[in-house]
Amino acid sequence: MEEMQDRETNKQNKELLVKALEKEDIDQFRTEFLDMHPYDQAQFYTGLKDEYRPIVYRFLSPEEMADLFENIEIDEEEYENLLAEMNPSYAADMLSHMYADDAADVLNEINDEQAVSYLTIMDNDAASEIQELLHYEESTAGSIMTTEFIAIEASETARSAMQILKREAPQAETIYYVFVTDQDKKLLGVLSLRTLIIADESALIGDLMDERVVSVPVSEDQEEVARKIRDYNFLAVPVVDFQNRLLGIITVDDIIDVMDEEASDDYSKLAGVSDLDHVDKSAFSAAKKRLPWLVILLFLGLLTASLIGRFEETLSQKAILAVFIPLIGGMAGNTGTQALAVAIRGIATGDLEEESKWKLIIREAGTGFITGLTCGIVITAIVFFWKHDFMLGLLVGISIFITLIVATLAGSLVPLFMHKMKIDPAVASGPFITTINDIISILIYFGLATLLMGYLL
Repeated sequence: MEEMQDRETNKQNKELLVKALEKEDIDQFRTEFLDMHPYDQAQFYTGLKDEYRPIVYRFLSPEEMADLFENIEIDEEEYENLLAEMNPSYAADMLSHMYADDAADVLNEINDEQAVSYLTIMDNDAASEIQELLHYEESTAGSIMTTEFIAIEASETARSAMQILKREAPQAETIYYVFVTDQDKKLLGVLSLRTLIIADESALIGDLMDERVVSVPVSEDQEEVARKIRDYNFLAVPVVDFQNRLLGIITVDDIIDVMDEEASDDYSKLAGVSDLDHVDKSAFSAAKKRLPWLVILLFLGLLTASLIGRFEETLSQKAILAVFIPLIGGMAGNTGTQALAVAIRGIATGDLEEESKWKLIIREAGTGFITGLTCGIVITAIVFFWKHDFMLGLLVGISIFITLIVATLAGSLVPLFMHKMKIDPAVASGPFITTINDIISILIYFGLATLLMGYLL
């Protein structure tokens, strides 16, 4: 009920804002708009018709627009269009007021020429911070870190540290952690805001800090960073270079975005689709993303069909065998996808260490054996009572038994092998595993049928 009321309130607010834009009533617009949460502002802005957005740029300062832009969620190509709508000076000023990591993310989404033009117009200090982040490889700690943090030298006292904190807090992304360095900017420890507040004013920061600081190298993959923040329940983690010099920090809000991005990417690959993160506006755009996967699967399907063709003689002698092809293929695909999901989740969460990979394989083999044996016995009995042919039931039952063991092992081994080869295991997607297991199940089923044909006839 409360959710419905909130939705109705938001709807009414948006209608008021649109009317204010239509009348070009700046006072009413600013009163209503600036009272909203930045996320709601971003949602309203992205849902606006093109004709209204230029009015928004006149009504809001670049600094106010920066808060909105940090919460925006749009397709990559749309960033270019939105920035192009703004006056170049306005856009550059807005980017300079954003946190450096967020501004770098935006500039990464537009063409290099446009990005350089904004950096040229921008304030020198802001431009140099953003340029520094743009140099780091995508999806690494360096590419998602922010340089707006508070670092204090170990030789400072608690009193001087509080003065530094007050001075730098407005620009910092988070103040809950104060990182302690030496004169060469090398990371020595970390200090919580709580410890600093209750400390004696004359106490040295070096004596107050916790030396058991956990950091990540600047080249660390963003998934590993996300895992570390999750495991240690951090609000922020420091990023260092190979000499242990403090370069920046990664905050938990950035990691939530990373986890969302990685989960969407993995699910897209599991579904055999290029990108499920955004809904395509046209059927043509959606088809263009899905076709490459479907064409590959089409050729794999042709391979399955050609395999069945090779057993044409077996089928002609016992046509009833064709009835059970979908059953065996479907069972292989289902069990393979289940094993695949377990393996990929273990890899993604980091739960699968080197010593536990063999445990996973042995467990999945055991699971395949038990499920295969159970399903094999059940289907043997069903076929015997249905077709009154014990040998046919036995053939289907043995095929199911062997197929489920092999399919379960394939579902767990393929992603583990890909992970070992430094390939994203999510590429071993559901459609691929299903098609591969179709081929395996056909070979097992018709291979056994050919061997047992004398008994079947």
